Amino acid sequence: MTGVIKEKAFYKSFMILTLSIALQNLLTYSVNLADNVMLGAYSETALSGSALCNQIQFLLQMLVVGAGEGAVVLGSQYWGKRNLQPIPHIIGVALRFGGALAVVLFAIVFFMPGQVLGLLTNDQAVIAEGVKYLQIICFTYIIFTVTNILVASLRSIGVVKIGYVISFSTLCINICLNSLLIYGRLGLPRLGIRGAAIATLVSRCVELVIVIFYLKYKEHNLNLTLGKLIHIDTSYIKDYRKVSLPVLMNQAQWGLAQMVQTGILGHLGAAAIAANSIATIVFQIISVVAYGAASASGIVVGRTIGEGGEHKLHSLVKTLQIIFITLGVLTGLVIFLARKPVLMMYNISPEAHALALQFMLVLAITTVGTAYQMACDTGIIRGGGDTSFSMKMNFISMWFIIVPLSAIAAFALHWPPVVVFFLLKWDQLYKAIPVVIRLRSWKWVKKVTRLDTETA
Repeated sequence: MTGVIKEKAFYKSFMILTLSIALQNLLTYSVNLADNVMLGAYSETALSGSALCNQIQFLLQMLVVGAGEGAVVLGSQYWGKRNLQPIPHIIGVALRFGGALAVVLFAIVFFMPGQVLGLLTNDQAVIAEGVKYLQIICFTYIIFTVTNILVASLRSIGVVKIGYVISFSTLCINICLNSLLIYGRLGLPRLGIRGAAIATLVSRCVELVIVIFYLKYKEHNLNLTLGKLIHIDTSYIKDYRKVSLPVLMNQAQWGLAQMVQTGILGHLGAAAIAANSIATIVFQIISVVAYGAASASGIVVGRTIGEGGEHKLHSLVKTLQIIFITLGVLTGLVIFLARKPVLMMYNISPEAHALALQFMLVLAITTVGTAYQMACDTGIIRGGGDTSFSMKMNFISMWFIIVPLSAIAAFALHWPPVVVFFLLKWDQLYKAIPVVIRLRSWKWVKKVTRLDTETA
């Protein structure tokens, strides 16, 4: 029977990679938390309006992850083979795919902000606030996409520090500008929700400047230049598309599904929107280590396969599963204990306060499943080269189980918001079953790189 890995060096390197990615995610989500808290103190309507806009941002983020993940999967296996020559071509392809998606989303939001937000709620006051935010924040979409695909691509070769340097700078700038522009301090105009959007736009521009500076002066393995990213070997489009398209489709449907879920809760009232926004951002911040472990495992598994170390996978997979379950239990416990202290930072109605407590209790339970099955799915299985399993599983789960049952509960049966919220999240528990079955089949182990003679 295959045992767990006992070498301390593995745990040290894995945890360094995990915590580095987790720190980047923590800082990224802290930007959203800063908007969340400051707008929540300013106005519950402004908080709800920005929360709806953030669902569109989440859709973009899912598309960017999908576009970047193809570069990560391919890049980590080439890195394992010690062949870096194809990676700039792959990054160039990823930027084209991601950039095109960002342009389309920008055009839709820029020309139809009210119509888009009207799909998520029927509260006209919330829509009006959201439009003010969306008309500015949409200009960050292309900048955000380019920055994050470049950072993800660097992560495939083990470069992770730049990610949290960028995120930390964004957090500092965002908090300072939020304080000045939302409330009109130091003689600046009191812009409310527009101030939060301007602060985020400035932060995103600084992010891009930092990553460009790093690539030009600090990164010497890939030696990326604008010319390399523009003049690529187009034959890699086929390789990238084969790996990334299933991931991209999975992330796109996941982002759309989250918007549908927000729309379901949004039609239950402004209090439900605000409670969902608070509970979600708290979950995102507290679960960063679990998500960091998922990303790290994908890199480690991909590199192991690229090195030809398939014989090491049994002990590696067993060890990773134990880590995921442990992180899930700890994350759920922290969410449960943090519920009441976190809500002391918000100036919201008693109804929204009560719903937020209930929603976070649900997340404290379901996060155990999230930390395990999500990490096995998007980390081990996807890192092993199987990028289509997740797409198929999530398509069936989301559109044939979660969305129909939740919509019926909300609009036909008129069940309480907390029950609807649980029905929107319980897939995080039952998806562990198909994930375990797939893991044990070992059909997910696939080499996605070319033969050395093809890349020479």
